Amino acid sequence: MKIFKSILVSALLLFLLSACSNDSAKESNETEDKSTPGNEQTVKKERKEKAVNGNIKVEPLPTTYQELAELPIGKYYNMDTSGENSKEEILKVFSDLPDISGNPSEKELDYFYRELLKRMQQDYEGPENLINRLKFEALGSPENTDSRYQFKDNLNVVFIIDASGSMAQKINGKEKMASAKDSILNFVNKLPKDAKVGIRVYGHKGTGSDADKALSCSSSELVYPISNYNEGEFQAALNKFSPSGWTPIGLALREAKNDLASFDGANNTNIVYLVSDGIDTCEDQPIEAAKDLYSSNISPIINVIGFDVDSEGQNQLKQIAAATDGIYDTVTNEGELQEQLKKLNDLTSQWKEWLEKGQQHLEGRKISNSLDIFNYITDEGSKATDESVNIYLILSELYEEKLFSKESFEYLTKKNTKYHQWINGEVEKFNEELKELNEQNYNEAINQLQEKYNANTQ
Repeated sequence: MKIFKSILVSALLLFLLSACSNDSAKESNETEDKSTPGNEQTVKKERKEKAVNGNIKVEPLPTTYQELAELPIGKYYNMDTSGENSKEEILKVFSDLPDISGNPSEKELDYFYRELLKRMQQDYEGPENLINRLKFEALGSPENTDSRYQFKDNLNVVFIIDASGSMAQKINGKEKMASAKDSILNFVNKLPKDAKVGIRVYGHKGTGSDADKALSCSSSELVYPISNYNEGEFQAALNKFSPSGWTPIGLALREAKNDLASFDGANNTNIVYLVSDGIDTCEDQPIEAAKDLYSSNISPIINVIGFDVDSEGQNQLKQIAAATDGIYDTVTNEGELQEQLKKLNDLTSQWKEWLEKGQQHLEGRKISNSLDIFNYITDEGSKATDESVNIYLILSELYEEKLFSKESFEYLTKKNTKYHQWINGEVEKFNEELKELNEQNYNEAINQLQEKYNANTQ
């Protein structure tokens, strides 16, 4: 952990030193021509009517990690603030922030910072998602008292796949839909022969035009009924659809409940994966549909994968996962999607061994290991560092444009540093707790985490 912490601190210092060097270089060029779009005069004109109202209400910063993780992901959370055209982009995107060019009060500065933070908010993963990950990783453990996470004699995996028009977009020269199909095909080729798989698609009819919305929003089809894997039939099912129309996630989830109606949770371990590259566009209540599926006697585990999805889509997909105690993951390319499905492959292999050898095979398995803990801590720490540095660079660019005073700049940067020191402190606490829990059995660890989480929600 000391090595990890040193890496984070070193990275942050390098960023800040680089930013300071950039500031010095910019100060030496203050006589440059500023006639380009986004210059001081233009930006000030655009912000003329953006003065902070004296009756503003400042939203408090989070005080627990759970509150932090529940904040909506910012629209520009992954913005490149240090690229070649970053200055122009920063001035364009943040020119409508409240005007604090005069002599703002601390309350007005706090409001400004909160509005900036909203746009840069990272996708932090809080205790509830961590608990669900640990449960899923320990699927089949005899210590697990939740029947939903116990292996049954039958294992069924159902994929609900987005076939809306946006899935035709390309990543690294390959259509997202083709990547999704290839990843799933790679997964099913490794399934134990006794496991069953099904595929339901949605949004695969019509187009993205308004004229076709009704048709597309009513389109969802079980292209491969829940059954054992047959290579020829499965490939034919994948060939039946291509990216086309709108995104009726709610419809697909309701239809999935019908697909699984004969596979009750008493005798079946049912796992549902929803894969989408965007928000539901059909206003068909996807969160309510997910809750209905989850609470049925099917007792499925519902996990959600956002495939190259924007912040708005992530916010909704995270809500679907949270509403069903499932895991939400974001992937940006085919490699990351296959990595997520590899974890599912590992679980199906464990189910096969459970069938053959019984529960003794799984006894004594830890809920996690050092690598799992390191990855979680590293990811959360990186998010805090990225967010802190990006906000610092944005403040630096806005200050250079003389949109606020040196005193305001210093106040905002100190607030930014203090806030992210708190986040990193919480991550460090998580690291110590996880290491301790990793030495306990599954049931004790989950109970302790659940108690801590419940206490934070009261």
